[in-house]
Amino acid sequence: MAEGGAGKSGEAPATVEATMTIKKAPRAEVEELPKAIVRRVVKDKLSQLASGGEEEDVSVQKDALLAFSESTRIFIHYVSATANDICKESKRQTINADDVLKALEEIDFPEFVEPLKVALEDFRTKNAVKKSGSKGRQTKKRKVDELSTQNGEDGGDGSDE
Repeated sequence: MAEGGAGKSGEAPATVEATMTIKKAPRAEVEELPKAIVRRVVKDKLSQLASGGEEEDVSVQKDALLAFSESTRIFIHYVSATANDICKESKRQTINADDVLKALEEIDFPEFVEPLKVALEDFRTKNAVKKSGSKGRQTKKRKVDELSTQNGEDGGDGSDE
């Protein structure tokens, strides 16, 4: 019993080890943002700012990208927690875009609200166009299926069993 020096057959060290494991288990793995996307967003924005609108190649150190990524992750958690609180105050379980907008105002980022509203409206418009286009295709497909059924085509393997 050189390891723990306690009890019979080493039960105490196993319990201590299990307790340590339990303490580590509740901690969730830290979610990381995709590095390629963070790099692209940062480089695009910095190159626009550096050249006054023209594309210019800007280099960013690896640790700076990590700092951008980590600060963005923390910001997302902060906004989502605040939006969740707003949602719960309204006795709802699903966070919506208005909750996020209110959260941004509540955490003193009102300058983000208008650009986000514009981006949200663009997203909704594009989504509506996509949905109307896909509904048209689904309706057309149904009509083709109905016609083939009416014409005696069952879409089977051709046997009459």
